[in-house]
Amino acid sequence: MARTRSASPNPPGPPVEERIEDIDLETEMQGSYLEYAYSVIYSRALPDARDGLKPVQRRILYQMAEMGLRPDRGHVKSARVVGEVMGKLHPHGDSAIYDALVRLAQDWALRVPLIDGHGNFGSLDDGPAAARYTEARLAAPALSLTENLDEDVVDFVPNYDGQFQQPAVLPAAYPNLLVNGASGIAVGMATNMAPHNLSEVIAAATHLLEHPEATTAELMEFVPGPDFPSGGILLGLDGVRDAYETGRGAFKLRAKASIEPVAPRRTGIVITELPYMVGPERVIEKLKDAVQSKRLQGISDVVDLTDRHNGLRLVIGIKTGFDPEAVLELLYKLTPLEDSFNINNVALVDGQPRTLGLKELLRVYIDHRLDVVTRRSRHRLARRRERLHLVAGLLIAILDVDEVIQVIRSSETSEEARTRLCTVFDLDDVQAEYILELRLRRLTKFSRIELEQERDALLAEIARLEELLGSDALLRQQVARELEQTADKYSTPRRTLLMNAKPAAPRAKKGAPDLQIADAPTVVALSTTGRAVRIEVPEGQRLAAPARRSKHDAILATVEATVRGEIGAVTSRGRLVRFSPVDLPSVPANSVQLGAGAKLHDYLGLTDRSERVVALMRLDDDTPLALGTAQGVVKRIVPAALPPKTELEIIGLKPSDTVVGAARAGEDAELVFVTSDAQLLRFAASAVRPQGAPAGGMAGIKLGADASVVFFGAATGDENVVVTVSGASGTIPGADAGRAKITDFSEFPAKGRATGGVRAHAFLKGEDRLTLAWVGPDPARAVDPTGAVRKLPETLARRDASGQPLEAVVGSIGRTLV
Repeated sequence: MARTRSASPNPPGPPVEERIEDIDLETEMQGSYLEYAYSVIYSRALPDARDGLKPVQRRILYQMAEMGLRPDRGHVKSARVVGEVMGKLHPHGDSAIYDALVRLAQDWALRVPLIDGHGNFGSLDDGPAAARYTEARLAAPALSLTENLDEDVVDFVPNYDGQFQQPAVLPAAYPNLLVNGASGIAVGMATNMAPHNLSEVIAAATHLLEHPEATTAELMEFVPGPDFPSGGILLGLDGVRDAYETGRGAFKLRAKASIEPVAPRRTGIVITELPYMVGPERVIEKLKDAVQSKRLQGISDVVDLTDRHNGLRLVIGIKTGFDPEAVLELLYKLTPLEDSFNINNVALVDGQPRTLGLKELLRVYIDHRLDVVTRRSRHRLARRRERLHLVAGLLIAILDVDEVIQVIRSSETSEEARTRLCTVFDLDDVQAEYILELRLRRLTKFSRIELEQERDALLAEIARLEELLGSDALLRQQVARELEQTADKYSTPRRTLLMNAKPAAPRAKKGAPDLQIADAPTVVALSTTGRAVRIEVPEGQRLAAPARRSKHDAILATVEATVRGEIGAVTSRGRLVRFSPVDLPSVPANSVQLGAGAKLHDYLGLTDRSERVVALMRLDDDTPLALGTAQGVVKRIVPAALPPKTELEIIGLKPSDTVVGAARAGEDAELVFVTSDAQLLRFAASAVRPQGAPAGGMAGIKLGADASVVFFGAATGDENVVVTVSGASGTIPGADAGRAKITDFSEFPAKGRATGGVRAHAFLKGEDRLTLAWVGPDPARAVDPTGAVRKLPETLARRDASGQPLEAVVGSIGRTLV
């Protein structure tokens, strides 16, 4: 309805007519809202299923390609790119354009970044620098998205004011939407698509090209799941399968963590990969909140060691006595170390938003790529035909150059010359005009040969293009070939580990759980190579021998203890170091692997690399501990009588002397010395009275000139063997394996303390010392310096025999576990 009213009497002049229309408010709101919603959906928030780009992203890449910002050229200021895009193509604010540009350059946001940024482009926890401070150019993969735009491969549409043209979609030489994913919130709908591995997606697309009826299950053999730029562990393949079938699904992403020693007697959780779009500062903040609210125990500290050279490294220290595995499981529940990812594959297809599964996404892309290759082939065919037409005219002119020149010279105007050339040589206007513009130097005999070669090449190319356009099978093969070439250029290994395990279940709110390791009985085993483990022995179960030999399983010492109790380590410098085995690696009794153990030297925090652990002992034991040194000194000491110090000296060593070995030695035991000059002495332990910690011991064996003790231990009974390995003192270590023999311990007669003992090995020519010796229960176990098991002689020999050659170098000898 319209009505007329007079204007206000204040302004001079004639009355002004005003037209007022009554409009239904509901109808106007509906229409305006629908226009706004369509604009947001189509022009801002949702990506196109063909090239996987939103309009602003497409305009950035296209304008940068137009500016010549290739990977082989220098960077330019990001502000310049933003200005070009805003002024010519994108009628919105510069901040929106720069935010989109920054995301295209972030390697933690995109699986295959499309822009090569120079400067501070931000991090997961911090924003980027301003556009005037950063620089950018196209990354190499972006060239594959924008290539062939000058060959009519896609439609161009006017920009916002009609002054420039822009592509409606990019050619996209690979499925960018699946590779880089997308996220966006429109009106009444949203999209959240996961990134994938480039080579896997291309393999699936190639398979679908060759087998159009392939099922989603078959395509999942090529694309088993998303591949996030941040790596991590994906839990719940059922959710991935749902997303690939229906376009919607959910799963969990978990950080990649390992439990490692981070300091002497300290264990830590080391995080090297986080869930997608989760930064270390966010994890630290949530961790601190959980600790302060008493929901999480056992955390001593957290240190962020992330840098550009080594990547992400977040170290979470664990307090002594807490189970790192239990703490890690709780961290997954209380912090973003485990995060949800909901897939909602909404993209534009023919201008309409649709929810697409894996097969539909690949099919839309394949149809687009087939159309691109078809249009490109038609364009090239037309250009080749046009060129062939010109070459044919040139060849006609070259056959009679003199007459061509005569016709041109005798013509009054160029129009007359063109007309006469068409008449005389049967040419059309295009050919005649081309000949008129030709330089005379092209009309040589050599140019004729070149033109004939070009004509033949054009004919072959035209035939190939016609054949390609006439066969759907050849067209599909061409698309598949180009996809494989793209995969060869840009593919990278998978980063995300896929697991079908279930994520951590939500914890009932009943206060913080007890994460401390139970104080249960355990056995601590130390290998001859210095690795220690804590063996879990259930009540009523005996320690079992390993099912097979493995590295580091020659045993130097074992001691029964409790998990949270204390035991003592005796070192070669005559010190006793008290420690708790609670943070030692734990292994089951039925599958003991010493190779998984911690280096006890590092676990104890010994600073001197030459100091080594020679024995383990219980601190509450009344049975004396016997120690023997390299200079032949022996001492017995009662562990239970030692003062409760963390570290103390238990023998007064002379300068340059070291402890060679230590063992429990009751009154019924015998002490055994073996020297480098092949002398063995056994005598009763009762001949050595126990002494206090400061005492320096007494004479144990009488040494020959330049001789030293290579083994000291204790033995009970005669059911033991003696292993000796001979060599030459001038030989480079590791160059000669030497000779070894095994002798029954009963062949060596007992002697008195401080005597010289009896011969234990006969040296051959070139040999002058024992490199190794060991006395203990049969069978003996020999390992090389790396811990690998080495073979010893299988037969017993006389005590004064020379032994048999060894096949490989032996680094140490010990007993078996049981």
